[in-house]
Amino acid sequence: MKTLTLLIFLSIGFSALAQSDYQLNQAIDFFQSNRMIQGEIKNMLTESEIEGSPYLNDEFITGSVFTTSKIQYNDIPLRYNVYNDEMQFKSPEGNVSAIAAPEIIEKVVFGDYTIEYIPYIIAKKMRRGFFKVLLKGNATLYARSNIEYRQPVPAGAYKDPEPARFLEKPDTYFIRIGKEAALEIENKKDLEAVFPDHKKEIASFIKKNKVNHRKEDKLKELVEYYNSL
Repeated sequence: MKTLTLLIFLSIGFSALAQSDYQLNQAIDFFQSNRMIQGEIKNMLTESEIEGSPYLNDEFITGSVFTTSKIQYNDIPLRYNVYNDEMQFKSPEGNVSAIAAPEIIEKVVFGDYTIEYIPYIIAKKMRRGFFKVLLKGNATLYARSNIEYRQPVPAGAYKDPEPARFLEKPDTYFIRIGKEAALEIENKKDLEAVFPDHKKEIASFIKKNKVNHRKEDKLKELVEYYNSL
């Protein structure tokens, strides 16, 4: 895949329509090409040499991009590279690029996915990344897709070589209150701590409904309950 940076203007042919309070008045700024492992692998391996896939969706799905300045772009072929945490698009000429300034993205909608670019805290550090929206409200439940890259293993005395591969890992769950940074839900204590204004009600609901921090359906029930308070 060629590395390139593009300035995308309305004239390239993407169909962009204003809906609701979104309107057309500028382009989406700069885009850059997909990078393997954030640019650290440079032509050493191609994706065809790696087993598995780094993508949430291998094929491009036509969708819409919404920016923080309330601009909506429709009919854009989109694909999410989980490993690189990059939202990719394909131009009418067939070039594949990644959004170079994801901080201007409010959300991306394609297929069954709604993905937002948000701040989150992990290991006590503030970061930003793309998350799948599972339930939207004052409290929003997100899922973070995870893919691990495993280095190739050379042949040993009694062992065949193993190719490089991408391994899909279970989603991790985050909850965001309002515009605060999203917090990872790793255990029961995290569930109670993320809702400081209704600790007693939340603790009671968790116990009564046997909410498991690893179960998406139970987390949805909890977030729906909190949003109803």
